[in-house]
Amino acid sequence: MESLFNWIEQNNWVIHVFGVVLATVLTNFILRRILHRLHLKAEATDSLWDDTFLESAKRPLLLFVWVIGLSIAAEIVEAVSQNELFQLTPLVRHIAIILLLVMFLVKLISNVEESIIKKRTLKEVDTDEVTVKVIGRLLRITVLITGTLVILQTLGISISGVLAFSGIGGIAVGFAAKDLLANFFGGLMIYLDRPFSIGDWVRSPDREIEGTVEDIGWRLTKIRTFDKRPLYIPNSMFNNIVVENPSRMTNRRIYETFGLRYCDSAKIGDIVADVKKMLQAHKEIDTEQTMIVNFVTLSASSLDFFVYTFTKTTNWVYFHEVKQDVLLKIIDIIHGHDADIAFPTRTLDGLDSLVPPQS
Repeated sequence: MESLFNWIEQNNWVIHVFGVVLATVLTNFILRRILHRLHLKAEATDSLWDDTFLESAKRPLLLFVWVIGLSIAAEIVEAVSQNELFQLTPLVRHIAIILLLVMFLVKLISNVEESIIKKRTLKEVDTDEVTVKVIGRLLRITVLITGTLVILQTLGISISGVLAFSGIGGIAVGFAAKDLLANFFGGLMIYLDRPFSIGDWVRSPDREIEGTVEDIGWRLTKIRTFDKRPLYIPNSMFNNIVVENPSRMTNRRIYETFGLRYCDSAKIGDIVADVKKMLQAHKEIDTEQTMIVNFVTLSASSLDFFVYTFTKTTNWVYFHEVKQDVLLKIIDIIHGHDADIAFPTRTLDGLDSLVPPQS
């Protein structure tokens, strides 16, 4: 027993290390329980921000407890050990704290981004999803670069030297990766100019590009065509092509020409007037936009009038329902005047002179 006490007296640092590790485990357990209770209370609220903050801070806080506990234990061992590695304990602790702070900020930015997009989906906020994603990416990159520079400064590496080297290296990288940089700045221009957003229907008359935008990345934009094929387009291409965005149309146009028979020439004025009255009374026609209904052409086989008007809806499917209704009503108006739509005909005169006389 006396030898045991002598060993403990000579190696009491083991007890200290054991006590620190035990305290670290208990603190970690208590902190985990506290965070769990706070998370339950946060879930009971309508706000998403408290959930976001707690979810972002949970893992870094728990790791922070272990970093502090293990670093204290390492300092106790350093007092009795000749190993020079333990002298790096303060430096390692500082770097670990910086990494945990970076982890927390990156996770917080990502969670805030997801929360805003979720609120946008629920129509609680009016924000552009592309803008939120781009700002989130820029903030994460800023945090990572700042954290890296702080760690380099902590290690005793001159930041000014690193920045100077980065400037020289950046020129070489720029030449080697010019296409990658062109796509990056192309994506940045899409963000700044906002010619389209995720979910928009876009098309280009310059290229065979038409579909719905699914994702706008730093290098590629993903467009799903109407036959469900994915198109992956380098962002730099959008700097050199014309892009139409039908999703931002204010109205859709109905532009059709109707031909009546020549024998209905006396009725065309009344038909045109009734068609115009029908359009002005139609609940799906935007009467504040240009509306033209006029007799315009004496064609070879028909008397032509045209309809030029705009619907209130921009939805592609519902537009065709409205257009069908308008066309059917115009046909009913034509038939209501005992007239009919013309089709190509040919009349031959002087046939009697070609028929031989009957004997």
